[in-house]
Amino acid sequence: MINRSKWFFHPVFIFIFSIVALAASLFLYIYWYMEVSTGLKTLVRHFSLDPDQVLASQTWVVILVISILVGLILAGIFIIFVYNQKLVQLYRLQHNFINNFTHELKTPVTSLTLYLETFLKHDLSRDDQLKYIHYMIQDANRLSDNTTRILNLARIESRSYEGEFVISDLVQTVEGFCSNNSYLFRNCEITIHNPSGRSFPYRINESLFEMLLINLLTNAIKYNKSEVPKVDITFEPQKRRLHIYFEDNGIGIKKGETKKIFRKFYQVGRSDNMSASGTGLGLYLVQSIARIHKGKISARSEGEGKGSVFTLTLPFRTSSTSEESNS
Repeated sequence: MINRSKWFFHPVFIFIFSIVALAASLFLYIYWYMEVSTGLKTLVRHFSLDPDQVLASQTWVVILVISILVGLILAGIFIIFVYNQKLVQLYRLQHNFINNFTHELKTPVTSLTLYLETFLKHDLSRDDQLKYIHYMIQDANRLSDNTTRILNLARIESRSYEGEFVISDLVQTVEGFCSNNSYLFRNCEITIHNPSGRSFPYRINESLFEMLLINLLTNAIKYNKSEVPKVDITFEPQKRRLHIYFEDNGIGIKKGETKKIFRKFYQVGRSDNMSASGTGLGLYLVQSIARIHKGKISARSEGEGKGSVFTLTLPFRTSSTSEESNS
């Protein structure tokens, strides 16, 4: 919130003031020149002087050049202002990230400490032991997931990710991932649809692609109030593009936030017990991985409570597909 006593130091006010001052100076200069020029013309007529010696024709060229330079200065000021505002926004996002990430680390650590102290101070029955151990595993997994996201972000942004790019059938890749990680989605129904019945060989980095899948699917489960979270994964070729839809029955997304959710550190504020949590990196990682695979990711939703559809779009040609499959 802006301090009212120091509002004149705010970048927006300084920017507006600079623009007005520069424009006013240009206007006053032109106005002054027109007044002086009128006076000089009067003197020329009065004393019968040569107009070319007193009123140089290059003067208008000078004014034009000055106007262009002032325009460039205005454009430069505007660019600096926009860049500064982006830096301020990034600083705020990073500040929120640090606070939230600290909370995400501290909460499971505190919980683990309490459970361990309970084990030390009390003789628990076997059922209670199993219950607390289950909670501790959940907290440990939460810590592991958050740490993994940070490490993955560092690897992706430094382009030091491991693994080679190999041609794999995307349908089989997704099916194999869901089958091998079914323990992560026990209470969720994941259905894979391939209406065309075709295979879609594509050059992928398997570890990165699995990272993309895990983030999309865990988000669909995390932001879901249904008794049984559902995710429908549909493969649909369209012209020279392959669209992979991840449709869930979750809490949905506000229309104004469908693009913001892919920003680094951005977190959507939720109502009730769905308040902003996590690191704000999951969907940013998804977007980065999609770009590494020469694709893009987008989201759409009919509104809150109506689920979401995330679309992974990849370049895919029928001709190249047949060549790759023959090879």
